[in-house]
Amino acid sequence: MSKQIIVTGAAGFIGSHLTERLLNEGHKVIGIDNLQTGSRDNLKSFIDDKNFVFIEHDIEDSIKIGDEIDQIYHLACPAAPIHYQKDPIKTLRTAFIGTKNLLELAWKKDARILYVSTSEIYGSPIEHPQHEQYWGNVNPIGPRSCYDEGKRAAESLSFAYHNQHGVDIRVVRVFNTYGPRMAQGDGRVVPNFILQALKNEPITIYGTGDQTRSFCYVEDNIRGLMAMMNNDNGFVGPVNIGNPAEITMRSLAETIIRLTNSKSKLTYHPLPQDDPHRRKPDISLAKDKLKWEPSIDLETGLQKTINYFKDKI
Repeated sequence: MSKQIIVTGAAGFIGSHLTERLLNEGHKVIGIDNLQTGSRDNLKSFIDDKNFVFIEHDIEDSIKIGDEIDQIYHLACPAAPIHYQKDPIKTLRTAFIGTKNLLELAWKKDARILYVSTSEIYGSPIEHPQHEQYWGNVNPIGPRSCYDEGKRAAESLSFAYHNQHGVDIRVVRVFNTYGPRMAQGDGRVVPNFILQALKNEPITIYGTGDQTRSFCYVEDNIRGLMAMMNNDNGFVGPVNIGNPAEITMRSLAETIIRLTNSKSKLTYHPLPQDDPHRRKPDISLAKDKLKWEPSIDLETGLQKTINYFKDKI
């Protein structure tokens, strides 16, 4: 059955893939984005779809939608450190005030809202892997705190609206996601490594290269978001959505060098403050409640991402 759906952050990396998938399934989508970090280029494949409406709007400002709304996917927030640290007050306002505006809209429209949180709420984790009952280890005043604490506060706000007003919420914690449409120059490791490798430039590794991340291909991520949104078993989360296959930054760089046949060499630089040493999701809850787990292995996903950036440059 076709639904009327809002996607905030629709011009972003994950938001544009989600919007495209929803349209392909026959839904009507209102995409909202202020284009602070999103791009109109990400909308090209579906901008003329008769079921799609794009609104350039900052979610810090109140949102007025005349139509009935069934679902809201709330993804709008700068996610790369280079962006969210540029204006930390703006990041905090987007996370809290923006989320409040979307929760108010969901309450008014009697719509289900899925809040896309982040693995960054776990901070630099002491427990490994990270499960949803872990409260995290976050520096509340460090350079990353505007994003980490903003997301934590928005989770708290979502549950407050659920408990106090009965708003139908879903909360997911997204771990590192990669794929086509990632922005160039935003400092995130996968596009950084790929672009440096394609240009045969030195690959920049921060710290020793022994720190780990777990990378989920965007198609798997979208399946997880939709499974959480559409579950009708009363499960509101939070739930981890990510790939538990852990890899060091050095191994990631070496894999990308091999896949691109690059002549790049590794170079090492100081690790940024509060950068987590290990990051890996425990997805037991997603498997149990959503019957979801990732299916695309890292090399397959990386090759698709490499092909995208080859076309871009």
